[in-house]
Amino acid sequence: MEKAWTFYAQVTRRGRAIGGAVEVAKERLEEFRSQVRALPDIAKLLVSLESKRTTDVLEVVLAGALATDASDIHLEPQAEERVRLRYRLDGVLNDAAFMPAASFKFLLSRIKLIASMKLNVKTRGQDGRFTIESGGTEIEVRTSTLPGPYGENIVLRVLNPKAISIGFAELGMQPWIREAMARELAKPNGMILTTGPTGSGKTTTLYAFIREVHTPGTKIITLEDPIEYHVAGIEQTQVEPEAGYDFAGGLRSILRQDPDVILVGEIRDLETAQTAMHSALTGHLVFSTLHTNNAAGTIPRLLDLGVEPAIMAPAINVAMAQRLVRQLCKTCKRSYRASDAEAETIRGELSGLPKGVPKPSPEGELALAKAAGCAECNGTGYRSRIGVFEILLVDDAVEKLVFQKPSDVDLKKAMAAQGQITMRQDGILKVLAGVTDLAEVERVVGAG
Repeated sequence: MEKAWTFYAQVTRRGRAIGGAVEVAKERLEEFRSQVRALPDIAKLLVSLESKRTTDVLEVVLAGALATDASDIHLEPQAEERVRLRYRLDGVLNDAAFMPAASFKFLLSRIKLIASMKLNVKTRGQDGRFTIESGGTEIEVRTSTLPGPYGENIVLRVLNPKAISIGFAELGMQPWIREAMARELAKPNGMILTTGPTGSGKTTTLYAFIREVHTPGTKIITLEDPIEYHVAGIEQTQVEPEAGYDFAGGLRSILRQDPDVILVGEIRDLETAQTAMHSALTGHLVFSTLHTNNAAGTIPRLLDLGVEPAIMAPAINVAMAQRLVRQLCKTCKRSYRASDAEAETIRGELSGLPKGVPKPSPEGELALAKAAGCAECNGTGYRSRIGVFEILLVDDAVEKLVFQKPSDVDLKKAMAAQGQITMRQDGILKVLAGVTDLAEVERVVGAG
């Protein structure tokens, strides 16, 4: 028993933020926000600090990320004794500034110290973390170093709680998709799977689902690798493979905690898949993720893992695939007449929309919107992102199909028979609504 309590304490500690903390005063952050109207402003601030304390430089780098809502900070040593600073804004890396290698040397050491990384380890990668404290809010930052020809590269992932503050109704689903998902979320049991590559918004969507089903009388437990965002009112636990606490084992432990809703960070192997599906079949609502290219690929992927159709078919309620596209900046976007090629592409996609889906009538000239660039969007023409979605409902017809071990093509036909749209078609509808542009949809989802 003593050993068990010791292990529990270790897991609990590892799930919390470790390392040091950097405080950015709320007043200081507001000052930065007023000064940083575009990315070049960060370069000017850094130049003014070249002869000042390393702490001030770090504060500018971090505050610049918070002011621009960057998800990642990249510091990359280059030739000619300089280091490039880039911010990932709305999923795309943007150059922000260059700094002298001499200044970066001290900055790197400071980051390593507060992130509990070893200063003398320079020939292999390291991981660490620290916390930004600003105005009573704690923002966790995960750090990663990697040796390179000109020195160590470092990436800081900013886990801002704002990223998961989006509600279910704000995810950007088409009304009929949102209604279908609301029906699935209202069910007391079954599995809801989200799929897509890293950075496609799966975590944001899952937490939106969690908030949608959360009530005072509901017990929700998550199993994550790692815990990225701490959420009040739910129980969160983190896998520790080195200690033998993996997804499958953790899920079995969770089932003994009398949960109503379970979130499993990712299904990676047969044991986790089977345990999660048995949970869905025994009165629990289970959320999880897979890495597949589309909703139709979910069933074949699980079959490849070795999941039996007899377990899978009744367990899964819906599989949803998603990507994130950048939204055009509302302040500076401009209307224009679509080119003949663009109009042909859009009309081709609209002609393939299933029956029952509201179809715009793009007769004659098509008026679309395009990016321009202003201070509000850091000159990119885009501000924030929105999801494009497709869903596969596991209805009676799909359940029967699962027993035949269907291909992606078979399941795409089943989706069409259900009246479902593809992610690309969802993107085209958002292009016509002026939310994004065709180039962005093709960048993220691919050309038709």
